[in-house]
Amino acid sequence: ESAGANKALLLEEPMAAAIGAGLPVHEASGSMVVDIGGGTTEIAVIALSGCVYADSIRIGGDVFDEAIITHVRRTHGCVIGETTAERIKTEVGTAIEDPENPLEVEVRGRSMAEGVPKSFVVTSAEIQKALSDPITGIISGVKAALEQTPPELSADIAERGIVLTGGGALLRNLDELISRETGLPVTVAEDPLTCVSRGGG
Repeated sequence: ESAGANKALLLEEPMAAAIGAGLPVHEASGSMVVDIGGGTTEIAVIALSGCVYADSIRIGGDVFDEAIITHVRRTHGCVIGETTAERIKTEVGTAIEDPENPLEVEVRGRSMAEGVPKSFVVTSAEIQKALSDPITGIISGVKAALEQTPPELSADIAERGIVLTGGGALLRNLDELISRETGLPVTVAEDPLTCVSRGGG
């Protein structure tokens, strides 16, 4: 019986993220939330406390890390672990490279040729290229959601914009790139990492 009660309380993640981000989910007007988690990105259009449209794509922060690990192996001939990939993502990861402010970070990996530890420098321009495929996948998902949204709710979203939540929302300039690709305003929720837990609690 307790399992049944728990089931009733389980909010769909995008709804919890929207509540946590302070979106007016109970109103008739539409809100769009893009929750970029570790394993998946949940995209939802919400109105009157329900999901009008919801989709889940298997791209998230973990895929970003894998793309960085693959890039480092191919470009620098070094093997790095997830912790180092995370550090690269946090320090120099970006969705749009800013030539005025290039970023770089020195990291250590294991040289595939010699099998010994090796230091090397990774730049934001490299990582922007490495992440372009997974980011394009997320943007395609957002565009598909916009195409499926009823016209009256589309007008609300055009006015209000899209809210990004989840750890992936912290990637530099991702909001700007999604805005550029969709023509809509995009904002990152305050403290995006805790939106789902705040909204669900």
